[in-house]
Amino acid sequence: MLDDYTYIRNDISDTTTGMPLYHSILTGIALGDGRIHSALKKANVDKETGDMAIEELCEIGIIHKELSHKKFTSWSEDYKISDKLLFNTPFMRFWFAFISPLFKGVKEGDYKEVKKRFDNRKAGEVELVFTQLSVEVLKLLFKDDPIVESGSYWDKDVEIDIYAKTTSGKIIVGATSYSNAKMKKSSLTKLQEKCKAAKIEPDIYMLSSKNGYSNELKSLKSQTLKLLTLKNLKLLIDENTP
Repeated sequence: MLDDYTYIRNDISDTTTGMPLYHSILTGIALGDGRIHSALKKANVDKETGDMAIEELCEIGIIHKELSHKKFTSWSEDYKISDKLLFNTPFMRFWFAFISPLFKGVKEGDYKEVKKRFDNRKAGEVELVFTQLSVEVLKLLFKDDPIVESGSYWDKDVEIDIYAKTTSGKIIVGATSYSNAKMKKSSLTKLQEKCKAAKIEPDIYMLSSKNGYSNELKSLKSQTLKLLTLKNLKLLIDENTP
C-alpha cells in the first residue's frame, strides 16, 4: 500500500476534493478522541470554519456525526456535550492518522515514521474497529427485538463503549477488549460502576472480548449478561455472504 501511495492518494483526493482544510480536520479526527472541539483544535481551525467543513465532509460521505446518548438532567442542562465524528470506513481513518500527515516521508519511500506511529497507536485503532464490529453483531443478535439506537455514551465524566436501545425499550450497555488477556469480572464491575455514575439502568450488559473470559465471568453469563468473542464476528460474514 505504501508503495502505491501516489495512486491511492489521487483516489482519496478525488473523494475529498483534495482541500487542505478537509485533510487537516480529517487528521484531527483520526488522531483524537473524535469529539468535534478536539478535532478542530488539533487542526487549528476556528469553530465557524470547521463546522461548515464538517457538514460538507458529512455530505460527501467520509464521516458522520454521533451524538452521545446522554440524557440531560437539571444539573447538566448548561453543559454542552460535544458530538463525535466517526469515519464511515476504517481505511479512511487509517489513512488520515498514519499516511496523510506523514506524506513527505512516504512519498520519498521512507516509511519509518509511519511504522513508528502505527506501532504506538495500533491498539487504540484496532480497539475502535472491534467495538464498531461488536455493535454490528449486537444488531444481528437482537433481530427479534431490533436495535433502534446504537452507538456509545459519554458525558463529562463517563465513557461507555456501547449503548443501545431495542424496539421494546430495553437498554443494552457494553464494554469491549481487544487484548490477549481474558476479560475478568472486574470489567463487568467497572461497567456497572460507570452506569451507576451516569444514572443508566441497563436491562442487559454485553462484554466483547478478543481472548475470552475468566471462568468466574463465564459462570455469570445469563439473559442479562451477554459474552461475545471473536467467533461471534463470523455472524457478520455469514450475513453478508450470498
